[in-house]
Amino acid sequence: MALFKNLIRFPNIYLWKTTKRLSSSRNILKLSERGMYQDMFPNTAANEIRDLLNKSPQCVYAGFDPTADSLHVGNLLVILNLIHWQRGGHDVIALLGGATGYVGDPSGRNTDRVALGQSVISENISCIKKNLETVFENHKKYIWSEDENLLKPIKIVNNETWYREIDSIRFVSEIGRNFRMGTMLLKQTVQKRMNSEVGMSFTEFSYQIFQSYDWLHLLKEYDCRFQIGGSDQMGNISAGHELISRTAKKNVYGLTLPLVTTEEGDKFGKSAGNALWLDSKKTSPFSLYQYFIRTKDSDVERLLKLFTFYKLGEISDIMFKHRQHPEQRYPQQCLAEQLTTLVHGEEGLLKARQATEAIYSKDVKSLVALTSNELEQVFEGAPVTQLLLSPGITVLELGLKAKCFPTESDAIRIIQAGGFYINHQKIRKIDEVITESAHILPNLITLIRVGKRNYYIVKWQT
Repeated sequence: MALFKNLIRFPNIYLWKTTKRLSSSRNILKLSERGMYQDMFPNTAANEIRDLLNKSPQCVYAGFDPTADSLHVGNLLVILNLIHWQRGGHDVIALLGGATGYVGDPSGRNTDRVALGQSVISENISCIKKNLETVFENHKKYIWSEDENLLKPIKIVNNETWYREIDSIRFVSEIGRNFRMGTMLLKQTVQKRMNSEVGMSFTEFSYQIFQSYDWLHLLKEYDCRFQIGGSDQMGNISAGHELISRTAKKNVYGLTLPLVTTEEGDKFGKSAGNALWLDSKKTSPFSLYQYFIRTKDSDVERLLKLFTFYKLGEISDIMFKHRQHPEQRYPQQCLAEQLTTLVHGEEGLLKARQATEAIYSKDVKSLVALTSNELEQVFEGAPVTQLLLSPGITVLELGLKAKCFPTESDAIRIIQAGGFYINHQKIRKIDEVITESAHILPNLITLIRVGKRNYYIVKWQT
């Protein structure tokens, strides 16, 4: 199987370490200079928001529904924006939708979400909470360079805790009466679904009420006056603003972040159509690192502004260096290293580099440094064969048992022509006997390569 067509290897380590940044400005609206905001609500409140942010620390929240057992790269912009608020001295809340996960957010959807069971939602909540804790901890440990006490700890709350205490009749009576059907029906998400063949269920139609109440609850409990979300959340944010205006009589504000796409219009954070997850068990640090390393020159400056903590002047310097030596892909290295560290820590970045080295280096030591599981992650997609190590098995027999060749004649021809490698070492003799000392790694793995990019993994049973 052809793998790693576009992989890139670099010798440098921790490029960003010498430029760890200090705090962000308390005025989070300055992030507009980096292209981080798309809209604000109310749209005339820029001066009011700026004055409020500069006057005193504020509280902001973003919501994460448990639709999967991990967050993904598409969630990173919201998470990084929360970290910028934290760096500016503000209070940050991540709201987990333990209750709203049963309802399902219709935003950005053409059909109803699949209903999730209680055990699935509970497991997803636990995993997402760990994702968030890991990213915030990695930022504090590896990227933030001031006193750790200056970073106010993130609050992670689950909306199931308050909905469990609310009587449904009272909720409809006291909260539902503040919503007008006409306004709800005019929301873009609702309009899109109402005009589709599948329509929209009452369950998902009511989602905006629950998200609105979440904000009202956080306002009462934590004086949370700001909500951030993706570009598809403006309808829900405006609904929350309306509810609070009617009930709490306080000014609150919403900010949406742009949908990040590549130059070709592809959604950021997708690799071959599949999501890149923040959980290392679902997407390895190596795969995450390689995704960012492969960023096109036309996209990389914008992504550095959105997804790293370099100052704008530093990003200009990085791009100047890139223009001098574009073949070094320096900005891609900066992007990949800081984001891999943010998601997986320095240990994850080291594993990503070791994995990259395992692919490109001709030294067997690069393979020995990896565990069996890490090798499988690095060579994801490579066929895996389990074999019993029997005395006298030859190179030809190994290649056939590992299904590296369609026929024996193909095997003989390719091996003798020098197109067969065991643990990066070229093997030409078809009758060479496989031995544990010469052909098998200490982790009882043999890595086979046929041609330039076709990898196979053999797990030995002794």
